[in-house]
Amino acid sequence: MKKLSRGPIIFLIILTLLNYLPIILTVVYSFNASKITSVWGGLSLTWYRQLLNDNDLKKSLINSLIVAFFTCNFAVIIGTSAAIAMRNTKLWIDNVISYFSTLPIMIPEIILGMLFMAIFSFINLPFGFVTLIIAHTSFCIPYVFLLVRARLVGMDPSYEEAAKDLGASTFQTFRDIIFPYILPGILSGVLLSFAMSFDDVVISIFTTGPTVNTLAIKIYTKMKTGVTPEINALATIILIITMISVILYELVNRKNITKI
Repeated sequence: MKKLSRGPIIFLIILTLLNYLPIILTVVYSFNASKITSVWGGLSLTWYRQLLNDNDLKKSLINSLIVAFFTCNFAVIIGTSAAIAMRNTKLWIDNVISYFSTLPIMIPEIILGMLFMAIFSFINLPFGFVTLIIAHTSFCIPYVFLLVRARLVGMDPSYEEAAKDLGASTFQTFRDIIFPYILPGILSGVLLSFAMSFDDVVISIFTTGPTVNTLAIKIYTKMKTGVTPEINALATIILIITMISVILYELVNRKNITKI
């Protein structure tokens, strides 16, 4: 067996350290007792206690959870319905529709944010929770659509045919055959949409109102005054929430792949 040279291994180690070192330092310094981030003052949970007593941050966290909750639900309903509706169609325009449905994934977020802001201003829709949820849902729908459609493509049509031959109605076929089969894709879409909505900054800045702040925007505005241990603690909490969402997504997605 041919041995790997040390060059690629060393390069991989350096690249991994460069990628993860800032994250590790953020987590470590969130437990720093000193107010100065560049000075280590010992282990302390002071900044986490301050976060718990910060009403503005609590409100921002609640706002983010509300927006992410409605976003993932609306995105799943619309994306799943679209995937199911396009499943049995054989029109030439299907590929065009599929292509345009993925555009929000490819368009830069700053462009999407500007477009949403222009549209909401044109129709005189007040900026706030409604505009945030609409914008977040719009860029999360393609992910749900692609995940559920991929699941449907791998489904054997004979399952439905057998259910209908046994006298099952269209609703019973969907409830007992199609829905359980696409459920892993739906759950993957829920977790991915929640994580993307929760930590979005760019689009949220363009579509939020003066009275509604999300946690990601709150961190961004706090960063303008300099990095403090409190921000490190907040970033650590968001990192943990995001990692949990990604891990759950990977577990569901892996289960999805093994069943195909």
